[in-house]
Amino acid sequence: MNTFSTQKAIVAAILNAIIVGFSFIFVKMALTVSDPFDTLAHRFTLSFLAASLFTFPGWGRVKFGISKAAVVIPLALLYPSLYFTLQAFGLLHTTSAVAGIIQATMPIFTIILAAMFLKETTSGFQKISTLISVAGIILIFAIPGVSISSSSLWGVLLILISALSLAGYNVAARKLTRTWSPKELTYMITLFGFIFFNGLSIIKHGSAGTLNQYFTPFQEPKFIFSMIYLGVLSSLVTSFLSNYALSRMEASRVSIFGSLSTVVSILGGVLLLNEQLEWYHWTGTVMIIAGVIGVNWRKRARVQAKSEIGLD
Repeated sequence: MNTFSTQKAIVAAILNAIIVGFSFIFVKMALTVSDPFDTLAHRFTLSFLAASLFTFPGWGRVKFGISKAAVVIPLALLYPSLYFTLQAFGLLHTTSAVAGIIQATMPIFTIILAAMFLKETTSGFQKISTLISVAGIILIFAIPGVSISSSSLWGVLLILISALSLAGYNVAARKLTRTWSPKELTYMITLFGFIFFNGLSIIKHGSAGTLNQYFTPFQEPKFIFSMIYLGVLSSLVTSFLSNYALSRMEASRVSIFGSLSTVVSILGGVLLLNEQLEWYHWTGTVMIIAGVIGVNWRKRARVQAKSEIGLD
């Protein structure tokens, strides 16, 4: 892996974190009009439509058969299916602060799973840097006050499994990108999300006799705007950026960049919602950025050392 290719992967991971970081604003807007399942169904419908429009004429046809598509199903069950579903139900039984703290453990899970299934190795310095970044996220969510009493064990367990499913996706996608292009993988994941979440939404409306309300949220302009951001940018584009980064960097390194989305969310709250920054925001942000730099600095130094002695 040459330096330029690694740099492009880092840029992709950072852009991914920025888009995800701002997505919380649009999720909040969408949920004032629609429930979580309908929101996810419409989100992945727009994502699939955009993927089809851009993939076939612009990027060349994505060729896949039934046997090849079957390989992706276990991966797509982890993300987006299990991840978003467990997260939605988990948030019904716990607070967003508790969920944020639990979700912060995802890079740790990724390191463990990547070591087990991909034989990826991380130095002690990288492990410490990951813990610093995770601690920064926990600090940001914990200091304002975490109401454990309002969180059931069931809710905590669901959020924990959702974090584990995302870590599992990172590891499995990293392995699959050795034989699949990021373009192919993104398209198949998007297709599966479209089928899965629309299936859940239709079953829900069918059992309640409210199928005629399926498209009702689109009567609100803010829902349309939210779906364009969430469906095209925060689902399709982020999926491609993540898969691209995973095809060129270790899963453990890619996962740590997700911590930056917390920093972007804070900045988004300040710039767009006029929220105030407290000391724990500043401290947590510095810890997150320091952790991300630490994980990648060690690797960069090692690659440069190899290059200087003619091993790269």
